[in-house]
Amino acid sequence: MIDTTTDAHIWADRFDGALDDIFELQDQVASGVVGAIEPKLRQSEIERAGRKPTESLDAYDLYLRALALRDIHTDESMREAIALLKQALAIDPNYVPAKAAIGWSRIHQRSHGRSPVSEADATEAVAYAREAIASGKDDPDALYMASFTLFYFAGELAVAATAVDRALALNPNSAHAWMVRGYVSMPEPDSAIGAFERALRLNPFDRLQRGFIGGIAVAHSLAGRYEQALDWSLRALREEPTYPTALRTKAIACAHLDRIDEAREAVRQLLDLQPWNSVARTQQFYARLLGPQAAAIYVEGLRRAGMPEE
Repeated sequence: MIDTTTDAHIWADRFDGALDDIFELQDQVASGVVGAIEPKLRQSEIERAGRKPTESLDAYDLYLRALALRDIHTDESMREAIALLKQALAIDPNYVPAKAAIGWSRIHQRSHGRSPVSEADATEAVAYAREAIASGKDDPDALYMASFTLFYFAGELAVAATAVDRALALNPNSAHAWMVRGYVSMPEPDSAIGAFERALRLNPFDRLQRGFIGGIAVAHSLAGRYEQALDWSLRALREEPTYPTALRTKAIACAHLDRIDEAREAVRQLLDLQPWNSVARTQQFYARLLGPQAAAIYVEGLRRAGMPEE
């Protein structure tokens, strides 16, 4: 794939498979191409928006710039991303992707930031997500981002599942939508793992691959499979050594495996990144998100790993 405006090379790949079932191979190739091209095209669009002069930016360009900033994973970049999204909404108050992306950005802020997301900011993100679902029923990207926000900040599992399932009906080759489906399916760990594996098959080199892999680690931990949880958390940390979700899962898995020194080291690294973490915050968050049984697994593991109580 070539960008005809700049002659820049965007994407190329090859597919190998047996011709025993040509139609199955055709479906695999089509799915693989769509799953790989979508994020490449998005990245190309982000780079194009980045080259535009500030005075020429419209709502879509501001949205793309916000996506790029969000992926830098600093508190400053997160704040700037959300400011750009609100600028986009000032230009077009009905711009659904910007509404959905505010919650998506707040999720990244909580999972990576050195400061927790305030109740007011979480409430605002949930409100925007509800609006995005109500008015963006034919926009798969807006639906999966809004779905994740409602699951993550409001614990509305049923509403989130319905929204992400609609996103997948509209675009079954969206690796990011399958990732969200995995997290929404966490009460059933094996179903969650199937969704994350689907995301990995669709795009094994995605910029959010750590989220696919880290999700598998979380699902194994919730199923009590701590060896597998540790293996997958280590794999996620190879993708991003400072990934808080993977560090937390590593700490929990090591604690349940009586590898206490490793568990304590993982907690130390996590607290260096996010000093606001505590057992109490974890219990409150995961009890609302996944229920008391899942929260108990987290709490027991983190206590044994030396996480502060408050």
